[in-house]
Amino acid sequence: MDIIKMQSGAIRPLTNMLPRKLFNSDHDAFRETVRKFYEKEVVPNIAKYEQQQHVDRDLWNKAGEMGLLCATMPEEYGGYGVDRLYSMILIEEQAYAMDSSTGFSLHSDIVANYINNFGNEEQKKHWIAKMASGETVTAIAMTEPGTGSDLQGVRTTAVLDGDEYVINGSKIFITNGYLCDMAIVVCKTGSSDKGSANLSLIIVEADRAGFSKGKPLNKIGMKGQDTCELFFEDVRVPKENLLGMEGMGFIMLMKELAWERMLVAIICQAGAEAALAHTVQYTKDRKAFGKPIGAFQNTRFKLAEMRTEIDFCRAYLDRCMELQLEGTLGVDAAAAAKYKISEVFSNVVDECLQLHGGYGYMLEYPIARAYIDNRANRIYAGTNEIMKELISRSL
Repeated sequence: MDIIKMQSGAIRPLTNMLPRKLFNSDHDAFRETVRKFYEKEVVPNIAKYEQQQHVDRDLWNKAGEMGLLCATMPEEYGGYGVDRLYSMILIEEQAYAMDSSTGFSLHSDIVANYINNFGNEEQKKHWIAKMASGETVTAIAMTEPGTGSDLQGVRTTAVLDGDEYVINGSKIFITNGYLCDMAIVVCKTGSSDKGSANLSLIIVEADRAGFSKGKPLNKIGMKGQDTCELFFEDVRVPKENLLGMEGMGFIMLMKELAWERMLVAIICQAGAEAALAHTVQYTKDRKAFGKPIGAFQNTRFKLAEMRTEIDFCRAYLDRCMELQLEGTLGVDAAAAAKYKISEVFSNVVDECLQLHGGYGYMLEYPIARAYIDNRANRIYAGTNEIMKELISRSL
């Protein structure tokens, strides 16, 4: 299979019409570090990652060395103790590089939080430093072939046998699954009628007997992002691998859901900004009927419409981020950000592709890759239909 010659997707977004106010000079310096990392280590290798369906394992170690992993974790456990704006910057720069291969954010902003929030001292000391250095790659295994958004339908079981849990079942669509050294697995540990009271989170190391991984799944887009099935056949782990309390899995999973939805909103927002920037550039360079296509009223109006939509979303998202930093962001506001901004992103890449004409349909152009990669955002981290359900409950 030939590797497609790809144009670099890396681009700087247009300056927002309302200046952003979230960041200080430390944040700006970190952004520059992340930008250079993506430019040097990731962008030149995206075609290769897409062909092999996962990033190179040593990319994680390089990211760790640069301080890009688990930065928000406490210093005593190996993080940098910084605020979540650092996470936001990392995700934005991934989007401005037009990369969909790296699964850093899931590892640093979801898995690490579970361990930091609910792990005991021993678990935090053992795992967080290794995650921050890139020595250990992690995943969270919730979704199963038979259940996605409805967590109460989880069938993977963990049965206590002496001092060990014995785990049986399978998980699907697991980000970082193929390369993971450890997964936090959502298991059914009880048999009460209330499904949510039966769930527990258990740490499972990848080298445990009976734990196996399927080959990377063949997705429409995000080809370089490692996503696979995980299988558990009589996997035995010490009961010390339980995270938090037995039966509290559902409540633990709920604690960070607003933040997890913000992560998707952040990548969609920055992705839309990148798509627009590419298209503005293209419409200046591309000529038709003797003048740049950017000179036609239709093009100018479409770009103006998109710029307006994008900047409205940006103002809402940055305000959500302020509330997130204060710890007061509501589930409904985060759900609205995830739903609305992922829809706007879908509309933006569609309009932008149209403005590219035939070239927009060619995979070497960044806009074509954005068009196929963006679609998953309306599905994962809770489908947009679930988001609407959550918003409607707050009425």
